Amino acid sequence: MPMPEPESAAWYVLAYAVLPLWMIAGFIDYLCHRATCIAQANGAKESILHWLMLGEVGVPLLAAVVLKINALLFGLMILCWIAHEITTHIDLQLAMRTRKVTAFEQQVHGFLEVLPVTALALLAILHWDQALSLFGAGTQRADLSLALKPLPPPAQLTALFGGLLMFGVVPYLDELWRGLRAKRAGEGDAG
Repeated sequence: MPMPEPESAAWYVLAYAVLPLWMIAGFIDYLCHRATCIAQANGAKESILHWLMLGEVGVPLLAAVVLKINALLFGLMILCWIAHEITTHIDLQLAMRTRKVTAFEQQVHGFLEVLPVTALALLAILHWDQALSLFGAGTQRADLSLALKPLPPPAQLTALFGGLLMFGVVPYLDELWRGLRAKRAGEGDAG
């Protein structure tokens, strides 16, 4: 069997290893939250932080699907990654003050921190000149335009958005709903 070109190998690792692992790790994190009764510990506070983090990784992910990947997009991705790291720190401070964060959950968090950086690195390999141009290096000028690109095949889009819905949106909607319900129940008990 012939070896794939480095570019296609990077694409396959990104699409068929990094993204699925990222979704699975997010779902396992949700299961960890349920096991430690996050709703009773924090109401919806921690869940809202999780939605913020989902947005901080979701926006660049969706942008990479529909927009031409260039220096502007790499800049957005880096800013979103920095915002995600700040939100992660705030989230962990809240979680560790209010509920038990197990060693297993901490390991899952490690995956959730490294996989976005891995995805960014693989995209940089695939679009090396534009990644370098963001920092004034490389052979190309930084392309700071917004341009749509052809969409991936419907099967790939269905797998991506189905996975995001099943392993990200639905579980974290459940988490938020449980937190809001626990908060209302707590307010009813206090009144």
